Amino acid sequence: MHSIILIGFFGLLIWIIFQFGIESALAVGTLISGVVWLIYRLVKGKQEKDAVLPHYVEYARSFFPIFLIVLLLRAFLAEPFRIPSGSMMPSLLVGDFILVNKFTYGIRMPVTKTKLIEVNEPERGDVVVFRWPVNPRLDYIKRLVALPGDKVRYQNKTLFINGEPMKIDPIGQYTPVGSGMRALGSFEGREDLMGVEHSILVNPLAPDFSPSCTFMGYQEVEVPEGHYLMVGDNRDDSNDGRCWGFVPEANLVGKAFFVWFSLDWQRPGFIAWDRIGNSIQ
Repeated sequence: MHSIILIGFFGLLIWIIFQFGIESALAVGTLISGVVWLIYRLVKGKQEKDAVLPHYVEYARSFFPIFLIVLLLRAFLAEPFRIPSGSMMPSLLVGDFILVNKFTYGIRMPVTKTKLIEVNEPERGDVVVFRWPVNPRLDYIKRLVALPGDKVRYQNKTLFINGEPMKIDPIGQYTPVGSGMRALGSFEGREDLMGVEHSILVNPLAPDFSPSCTFMGYQEVEVPEGHYLMVGDNRDDSNDGRCWGFVPEANLVGKAFFVWFSLDWQRPGFIAWDRIGNSIQ
């Protein structure tokens, strides 16, 4: 019987993960295991030291601190993510495992995302993980290029912010590896984003905008209050704010700051040892 209860419990958590995400599953696991353990203690009181607990109570007592600690770490300190695409090349590669600082932009409640404490404001040039406005169940990672009130347009592979072109110093032809081979033919440059320098990729043979990228076009747009414009560093292979619009402040998850592992099955040797431990600029 206890095996059926355990299987059902973890089956419920797996279903919640697929429907609502890991954080929701951790919250439910913490709640259920905590309530079971609390009710048993209230009903039975303190047991003798060597008393045998029912299996379901023993499970609850064992799992509760694990669920709680992991939930608090993910919600308030740092959360791991894996880079699934090449939209942030060359800064981040497919298969990079990164850590995201969850309290940089304010401390929020788990699951509900209600902000409890203001900390720092997002800054131009930050690499940000956020919930995609089109489908908030999906997490995206891009670079914050424009703040509320900025006027932005993109033309001839160049960002213009408040009428000023963001200078790009050419580095040379980019040599992709592994899963990043779609960037073959691209050129790397060093962009000065109003004092924040970082690398970008552009493909001179690609149009500035794909046919599906219809939000910005070549017109100048103004970032509304409480919103930000996020753009990928791989400028010609990124589904970003130029295509679907602005990111509201409430959708920000945190600032990416560290690559703790990098695994790409299409890369020679699979593991990119030189990327492990790199800070994210």
